Amino acid sequence: MKTVTKSILLLTMGAAISIPSFAQQKGEPFEGMDQTWQNGNDRRDSSVFHIPYFTPSLMVDVNYTHSFNKPNDNTVVGSTALARNNEVELSALHFGGDFEFKGARARIMTQFGTRSQVVPRNDLSPYRGQYSLANVYRNLSEAYVGYHFNKWNGINIDAGMFMSYVGLNSYYQPENWEYQASFTSDNTPWFFNGVRLQIFPSKYLKIEGWLINGWQSYGKFNSMPGFGGNITWVPKSNVKLLTNDYYGTDAANIPQRKRFHSDNSLLVRYYNKPESNGISRMAFSLTGDIGFEKGGGVNGFSNGDSSKGPAQYFASAMFYNRIWFAKNKIAWTVGGGVMTNPGRYLVLYPTGQASPLPNPNNPTQTEGAFPFSANPGDPFKGWDFSTNFDFMPNQSITFRVEYVHRHSSVPYFAGPGGVTSQTGYTTSALDPNWRPDLVKSEDRIIAAILFRL
Repeated sequence: MKTVTKSILLLTMGAAISIPSFAQQKGEPFEGMDQTWQNGNDRRDSSVFHIPYFTPSLMVDVNYTHSFNKPNDNTVVGSTALARNNEVELSALHFGGDFEFKGARARIMTQFGTRSQVVPRNDLSPYRGQYSLANVYRNLSEAYVGYHFNKWNGINIDAGMFMSYVGLNSYYQPENWEYQASFTSDNTPWFFNGVRLQIFPSKYLKIEGWLINGWQSYGKFNSMPGFGGNITWVPKSNVKLLTNDYYGTDAANIPQRKRFHSDNSLLVRYYNKPESNGISRMAFSLTGDIGFEKGGGVNGFSNGDSSKGPAQYFASAMFYNRIWFAKNKIAWTVGGGVMTNPGRYLVLYPTGQASPLPNPNNPTQTEGAFPFSANPGDPFKGWDFSTNFDFMPNQSITFRVEYVHRHSSVPYFAGPGGVTSQTGYTTSALDPNWRPDLVKSEDRIIAAILFRL
């Protein structure tokens, strides 16, 4: 990372980018360490903007994905990265930036495109109370204010909506090694709404605490908030270790049901010759998650006591290896992951929430009519594999082609009959015998252009 003598560090998904400031810092977190290679991190080494008090940011994500299942409604299910098959899709348009003046700070990033519909659809907290929280926040990916204390290597206190680090992958696709996230990332939260405290005791270490509304939820499901935190240790430029841990109550109107989740990642760059025209860099990322829900009719990892309900837990892992070529302008990534989630409490619903009620976040003709069950103990296992090639002529643009295979133990992905109607259109009168066509596997090819400035 290029260092700037007078700068404040932007820290979102763990990335560190120097941006201009008039306040002299005593130290900078991860100062002098190259993190541009890391999965889930900003791959830029600096911002092109040099504007006092404000650093703009613009990201555009356009993709085309071909599903070999060829659903008749062109709808992708079970993904937060994709929404439409066999169409050019503006997945995400983000613009905003970072403000800083004498320690006061704020970050605002808008979001438009299909992700502004897909991700809020997975938050059911707007069912509680009035006002459509999904629509209020739909076009914001990040919006928080805070203060930077010039102590040790920095202390930040922020309040608002900020990114989650759970599952390693970044919400912003230009920061990820793969496009379609593995189950570990896609089924864990992308954002939190609440307060965070970041402490950097040294340039190698970040300790962060959260007091939030809940697990990727705009509002709260019960009276107790969610608690959690992150510890990130970067002992040197080629190694990164982190853990994220969460505790909360996220089952609507079941305050007795408590959730715990632990997410842990190791990233290692094991080869680095950035000026080589051959292989210029090699690295891997390994992530393992484990968690459970207990109380209110479910019993964590145990099936032994029927009076307490069936087991309800989450266990997953994912591994990716990436090789860069031609002075880091070309890269090849291969990897995948596995997941088991009895009770399906973190599985993305492919045909609406497990409720007979219509979902106000995503009204369609069939929403809620054919719910994907998520009853205590309902089994779900999945695994995935992907490989891609990236061409990156500069630090602001990536051209990516990716192949993905995903498989589940129960019918889950959209089959040829789609999930909308027998014709694929919401305007068609439903055949009373029609049901969403869910299948156990899917294969797809994704082509994407990712831009960041």
